[in-house]
This record gives sequence, C-alpha cells and structure tokens, in this order.
Amino acid sequence: MEGLEKAIEQIKENMPKLDLRENEPMRNHCSFKVGGEVRAFAVPGDLFEMSKVMFYLHMNGVSPLTLGKCTNVIFPDEGLDIMVISTENLRKLRLGETENTIYAEAGVSLAKLAQFARDNGLSGLEFASGIPGSVGGGVLMNAGAYGGEMKDVVESVVVYYVPTQALTEVKGSDCGFEYRRSAFEKINCAIMGAVFKLTPDDPEAIGARMKEMNEKRTASQPLDMPSAGSAFKRPVGGYAAALIDRCGLKGYTVGGAQISQKHAGFAVNTGSATYDDVVELLDHVRREVYAQTQITLEPEIRIYPKGMMLVDDWRERKQTTLSLFLITAFL
Repeated sequence: MEGLEKAIEQIKENMPKLDLRENEPMRNHCSFKVGGEVRAFAVPGDLFEMSKVMFYLHMNGVSPLTLGKCTNVIFPDEGLDIMVISTENLRKLRLGETENTIYAEAGVSLAKLAQFARDNGLSGLEFASGIPGSVGGGVLMNAGAYGGEMKDVVESVVVYYVPTQALTEVKGSDCGFEYRRSAFEKINCAIMGAVFKLTPDDPEAIGARMKEMNEKRTASQPLDMPSAGSAFKRPVGGYAAALIDRCGLKGYTVGGAQISQKHAGFAVNTGSATYDDVVELLDHVRREVYAQTQITLEPEIRIYPKGMMLVDDWRERKQTTLSLFLITAFL
C-alpha cells in the first residue's frame, strides 16, 4: 500500500531511534502462536513517540492497528500489509491525582495493575488479576471476570484522537461500555491509558480474594496451552462453555486447533494450528450450537480477515460523538 510505504519511510527518516520492525511475524507476539508477517511493527517508547508514529500514518491516509499483549487476536498466516503499534513500552503506573485512584498507561498488564492496587490498599480490580491482557485492551473490550468488569472501575480514559491529533480524556460514563464492548471500537483513536476509581480495603483481604479467583482460574482453564482466552462471548441467559459442552463439542479438533478438553469455552493450539484451522473450528462450533439450540454464539476472539487493509478515511465517515476535552496532565 503506497501510503503505508511512504509513512514507513518518513518514520524511519524522522524517528531513527524508534523500535521499528519490518515484516514482523505476529505468531511471535500472539498468545495463540498463530499469524504471519505484518508489514511493520512499531514499539514506541512513550506516549509522545507513539503520537508521532500515528501522526505520520494519519498524514499518509493509513490507520494503525494498536495492540497490547495480543492475547485475544488471530492473524492470517499469509500476513497483512498493515502497521501494528505495540503499547508494550507504555508502562507508567502510579497513584492518581485524586483520592483512591490509579493511573496506568495502556501497556501495563492487568495483573500488575491489580497487584499495584492491592499493595496500595485499593479494592475493585481483583477480578482483573488473572486476565492475561493489558490496560488498553482491557478497556477497549470492557474485560471482565468473576462478576467484575472494567466499566465498574474506569473513571476516565486517555486516548489519542486521530482527527484532532490530540491527547484527549473521556469520562467513564461516556465510554459506551457494554458487555465486552466499548465506544472506542468505533472511533478513530488509540487508548493511551486510564484512571481507575477504587475503594479502600485491607491489602491482605484484597490479596485473599485475588488468590481465590486465580486458584479457580488455574483449576478450570487450559493455562498450559496456547490460547486466545474465551473463544465466545457469553450469550444472554447462559454460558458459551456449557452450550458447547452440551452439544458434544468439547475436544472437537480441526488440524492443530481444538476446543479445550478442560474448558469448552476455550480454543487452544495443540502445537501446529493454522489460521484456517482456527476459523474452521470456530465456524463449526457456531453452526453446530445454533443447529442444536437456536442460540448464536458471538466470537470474543478478534480474527483479522485475510487481505485486511487499514485506511484512514475519517473525513468521509461519521464518528461516534463523545464528550472530549484536551488534557496535558498525562504527558
């Protein structure tokens, strides 16, 4: 794609110290261990550097794909002509400016965030202690477990809003949080960090709750195998894993991809899975569950289509309206 190639050349010329990897295999980054090369993979060192990368892409009509720990995504084996921007170096974590709050950049792991909250006697993030993602991805998809969700604790979110080329803060009430969704999925922006509003509590009590949740997770989930977390979202009035099990699909295998024999809600890589294996596996499960129950399962894993291109056409498309205001405190 001409715009992407031009942007890459400008970034290399003007940002020589940036960690920029060309033709980077995504199987090296994704928890499912599947995925071909992307044209470029950038790892900015801080918010300023990330903003500069996005500026050059925007000026050339290209949208990046911003990712954290890549724990719920699958890339085609043939690769994609796109740039991925990793938030892995955005790891600032501190107590917030107001009482009982924490500010965390997008690349902070949810486990580290929960531990930091515990150590500072702040409760509300125990549910996140075993989720293998980062703050950015957790906010984007309103991650949750054991009755808790990000929407319960997010006070505000800091985003880089591409049309205005500005860091912007969005109030938690304006984030459009729904079950495993947020308004950020429809907006031309990248999540840079978030402020969490928590409740004071005894660190030992918080730690005990985290330990109990993580023991349940270890006992019930296939944590010893490559996966992308829960394969399907929870349908109304039930659980995807229970439906899949009831339909006799636990252990169902396509090539190297399998519905976990330990937890039917997980798809796992038995060692040689391909992109096509995963797609065929999940499609079969959806068809079979619907045939037997008339319930449609919605994938929770983000499967990027073959040939996907990311064009920055924000001038032509309508943007979801949020209450936005420029901030400087997070730079």
